[in-house]
Formats: sequence, structure tokens, C-alpha cells
Amino acid sequence: LVAVSKRQPDEKIDAALAAGQRVFGENRVQEASQRWTGRRVAYSDLVLHLIGPLQTNKVAEAVELFDVIEVVDREKLARALAKEMALQNRYLPFYIQVNTGEEPQKSGILPDQLDGFAQFCKDELALPVIGLMCIPPVDVKTDIYFKEMSFLKNNLALPDLSMGMSSDYLEAIKNSSTYVRIGSKIFGKRS
Repeated sequence: LVAVSKRQPDEKIDAALAAGQRVFGENRVQEASQRWTGRRVAYSDLVLHLIGPLQTNKVAEAVELFDVIEVVDREKLARALAKEMALQNRYLPFYIQVNTGEEPQKSGILPDQLDGFAQFCKDELALPVIGLMCIPPVDVKTDIYFKEMSFLKNNLALPDLSMGMSSDYLEAIKNSSTYVRIGSKIFGKRS
């Protein structure tokens, strides 16, 4: 369970921590740094997932702060991550983001380009690809996209799949999701 803590007030984050939640997802490097740097001292077992878009100029900060990167979606970013992980000697597991709905406004590798991109990341860059991530189109039945992602994960022999949010996490779990990203069901609506 990745508790999506982006833009949530400190008291809600602290309540989740007090309840035992230790895996959190953040969208932005700078906001995450402000929120989690101090909390890392108090909670050494925190696991932070970057679940929002990552610009190459933020890669060094992301590698330093996060434990998992869920948004690798292009060759330039993969190369920057490989270089920075080597510099910091910190090899983070990561997910390839797949644009299952082939939506032009969304990031992600198109399904028909996934095999080549995954091979590039694993073979040429020696990056620790552990899974796939997707955000299906809004306001549609997600099961077809989740089934496709399960097939793609199995085809690549990857262990993890990150898909499903507050509105569709049960369907994601039925389709082999190993991580669900839940915000409003945990914290309530953001103000």
C-alpha cells in the first residue's frame, strides 16, 4: 500500500505514520524533500516512492531522497538515472511507466514499444527494473488496462506491478497489482 501523501497536511501524514504506515508516494521531488527529510530521522523504515513525473534536472535529488522510482518513461531519463545512481552508488529499483490508454497528454512508454525499452534499460544501462506502472484513462472501466498490464509484466518476467488508485484499487488487485497508490481513501479529499 503506497499512501499518496502529496499535498496532504502534516497532521494527516503524522496520523498515518502513527498508525504504522511506512510506504508513501509523492509527486514532486522538492515537496517530498521538505516533507520527508526530517521524518526520515524519526522513521528509519520509511519507503518513499516517486510517483509523479521526473525531470532530468531533478534526478540527483530524486536518487538521494527516494527509495523507488515509479515513473521511468523515456530513454533520456533512464540514461540520467543510470549515470546518477552510479555517481551516488545508490541503485534504486524502478518501474517503467506504460501509457496503456495511448493518451497523447500522458507520459509513459506505449505498449508496443515496451519490450525494446525494457531491454534497453536492463541490458544496455543495467538498471534495476522491477516492474511496470500505469495510470489508465479517466472515467472508463479500468479492467481491460489492468489485464493488459498483467500480461505485459508476465511477458517481461518482472515481479511487480504498480496500478490502482482509490477508485479502482480492488480491480487492480484482481489483476495482479503488487502495489496500489491510495490517497483519498486514506487521507480524504485534498483541499
